[in-house]
Amino acid sequence: MPSPAGAPDDSLSRAVKTALASLEDSKAEDIVSIDIQGKSPLADYMIVASGRSHRHVGAVAERLIRALKEAGLGSARVEGLAGADWVLIDSGDIIVHVFRPEVREFYNIEKMWQAPDLEDETLH
Repeated sequence: MPSPAGAPDDSLSRAVKTALASLEDSKAEDIVSIDIQGKSPLADYMIVASGRSHRHVGAVAERLIRALKEAGLGSARVEGLAGADWVLIDSGDIIVHVFRPEVREFYNIEKMWQAPDLEDETLH
C-alpha cells in the first residue's frame, strides 16, 4: 500500500483508516490505497477494492457507508449500489471504488492513478 507523501490531517487520516478497516472487515480483496493529493481536486485519496460477487460488492459498500457515517465522517455520495458491479463511494476526502473482479480488470483505474507524474515540460 503506498504511503502518503506528507502527513495527512487528522480527519483525512481517520477517514482512510476507517475505510481500510471496514474493507478488511468485509473481506474485500486486493485493496489498494492511492494518494492523489495534488493529482486531482476531486479527493486526496482513492481506495480501490474488489468483492467476489454482486452480493459481496453490495455488502462491502453498505458496510463501508455505515462505518463512515458511524465514525462521524458524514454521509457519503454513492453510485452503482443497485447493480453492484462497480460501487463508487465519495466521502469528500476519499473516494472508494468497490468492483467485481472482471469489472475492475476491464477499467483498471488504479493503473491510471498510480502512473508517475509527467514533467511540466514534457514535449507532445
